[in-house]
Amino acid sequence: MGDAMRVGEPRVLMVDDEKKVADAYALRLEGVADVTVAYGGEEALELVADPPAPDVVLLDRHMPGLSGDEVLDRIRERDVATRVVMVTAIDPGLDIVEMPFDDYLSKPVEREDLRAAVDQQCRVLAYELLGEYFRLESTRAVVDAELPADEIENDDRLAEIEARRSTVEERVLRLLPEAEELLSEFSGIDRGRH
Repeated sequence: MGDAMRVGEPRVLMVDDEKKVADAYALRLEGVADVTVAYGGEEALELVADPPAPDVVLLDRHMPGLSGDEVLDRIRERDVATRVVMVTAIDPGLDIVEMPFDDYLSKPVEREDLRAAVDQQCRVLAYELLGEYFRLESTRAVVDAELPADEIENDDRLAEIEARRSTVEERVLRLLPEAEELLSEFSGIDRGRH
């Protein structure tokens, strides 16, 4: 694949308690991703909680205090739209079968492999978000086509749907610029009364 990324502007959170290691991996993504570094589990959870969420979290497993395994579990409990790649020196065992990560890389990881993993996970995230976008767009389109304007004008639920749809659309297009045509084709469905 080389150094090129197929996704645009991914937001990456690199989490490792060893400062030199974290910084070295962040440097491997320089120029192709917006990377934030956290040197511990608690700091990582704070950064994940602050919008916008990272597209990919690169997470070391063995850290003092809050381990990478615990950070992973808490991210999943929060239902954050992010992909998690374990980047660790811990050789995987059968204990990983139950872990909710999206990919697992054993250190050391070469620059091209790290970039490929981030690119792949961002593409998967973009496709997952496309599903959410289509659901929200369908709801919005049906409401617009089927309900009287005065009934929907002051409904906060519809404003929330529109705001979320817009946010998801922006994120999909940032990660997967070629999705623009797909989004415009989807909104071309006639949903009026027949």
